[in-house]
Amino acid sequence: MPTIKEPTVEEKIKQLKEMREKSKTGGGQKRIEEQHAKGKLTARERIELLLDQGSFNELDQFMVHQCTEFGMADKKVLGDGVVTGYGTIDGRLVYVFSQDFTVFGGSLGEMFAKKVCKLMDLALKTGAPVIGLNDSGGARIQEGVASLAGYGDIFFRNVISSGVVPQISAIMGPCAGGAVYSPALTDFVIMVDKTSHMFITGPDVVKAALGQEVTFEELGGAMVHAQTSGVAHFIAKNEEQCMQIIRKLLSYIPNNYLEEPPAVEPTDDPNRTDKDLAHILPDDPDKPYDVKEVITRVVDNGEFLEVQPLWAQNIVVGFARLNGKSIGIVANQPAHYAGALDINSSMKAGRFIRFCDCFNIPIITFVDVPGFLPGLEQEHGGIIKHGSKLLYAYCEATVPKITVILRKDYGGAYDVMGSKHSGADINYAWPTAEIAVMGPHGAINIIFRKEIAEASNPQQKRMELVSEYRQKFANPYIAAQKGYIDEVIEPAETRPKLISALESLATKRELRPTRKHGNVPL
Repeated sequence: MPTIKEPTVEEKIKQLKEMREKSKTGGGQKRIEEQHAKGKLTARERIELLLDQGSFNELDQFMVHQCTEFGMADKKVLGDGVVTGYGTIDGRLVYVFSQDFTVFGGSLGEMFAKKVCKLMDLALKTGAPVIGLNDSGGARIQEGVASLAGYGDIFFRNVISSGVVPQISAIMGPCAGGAVYSPALTDFVIMVDKTSHMFITGPDVVKAALGQEVTFEELGGAMVHAQTSGVAHFIAKNEEQCMQIIRKLLSYIPNNYLEEPPAVEPTDDPNRTDKDLAHILPDDPDKPYDVKEVITRVVDNGEFLEVQPLWAQNIVVGFARLNGKSIGIVANQPAHYAGALDINSSMKAGRFIRFCDCFNIPIITFVDVPGFLPGLEQEHGGIIKHGSKLLYAYCEATVPKITVILRKDYGGAYDVMGSKHSGADINYAWPTAEIAVMGPHGAINIIFRKEIAEASNPQQKRMELVSEYRQKFANPYIAAQKGYIDEVIEPAETRPKLISALESLATKRELRPTRKHGNVPL
């Protein structure tokens, strides 16, 4: 009887190497070339670009789908359309999954989802960020409900991980139908201009259901979601810039909710003053200016990573550093709608504040707000409900909160924008601050309506009363007398004052009543 020769160790190692190489080809060279022709990188090329060189460790490289319907039994590809694993960014551990459009159009099936879920479970156990690189045609139709179940399992983990580890989604191709909800549940969404799209229903369905002709770009392109819907937090001109944004973003964020944000060795003098700050604000209190000039002059080296810069531009949010330590900044923008709060700006700032609070990032607020934006559109759109989201976020946050009132701080917006009453720890005001129930013009029209009407020169009388009201009430000193403002400071000393305040609050601990969770006004 002939003997069967068992393969040697060298032969088994050779087989392993061959399988590894085969898995790296994804859907084959032709599909890879098609991907490149669209101006898109492959799943593995994206990971190499994102992570520190040589740090990637791939998991589940040989997993394949289990579907036998529709001829799928003969169409198994190692890895099943998603590359998963872990590596480092600036030496810090991260978990990453990268959808491979060359394999079944990146469509998600049962085993694909299991790979992603396993990765998310590991990230939760080890306390490290999850980065998803999305490029997928959606659910794998051949696998039916198993595909839908896979999405559901991922959504559940997105929610469980929320506020525990940072979650970042990069949209680098199509992302449609149920697939959009996972990125929407994550902390930040980055889209690549002209090559990425997000929508619940595609152009064909829109045309069939509503008779509307619309292109992919018009319906769910990067600019639409960065400027109109607010779904995207950043827009990248290409995939290389997309990866740079992710790396920069993570430099401000801790690995999990138990850690402090990463600090860097400061290279900007903490005692630096800036006399030019006093000249940014116009002498006329009704004239606009760009609040980002204030921000960049105060923070370390003028570096400010703005979040959602094209959406709800009447408020500015983003990350910076003071004396090397990470901070979140919220600032009214007088250059847009005079800095008034509206539905979109309330949601934008509210969500940003809640993220900062989740991950121990102190919040600095620069205030110049005339109130809430009036009008039928705002009232009927639910400004009462949406505006309260911002108030809720400030009140809920227990991280160090420091507020600087630059100019106007009127009405209910005074309470909402990081006031002492919503839990701010230290409140500063510039001498130019105007804190009142409403602006001088509105106030005197109500208080002195009769006197103005009876005056021989109503316009002259109104101007005199506005000037008198502004001098008497539109200043920071009445609020300071009541302890609502801790200190009135010169604009030039804003940076050293903020750094000193942050250092004093470094050991802040604030306990809240025990509860399951609050009921944020969604």
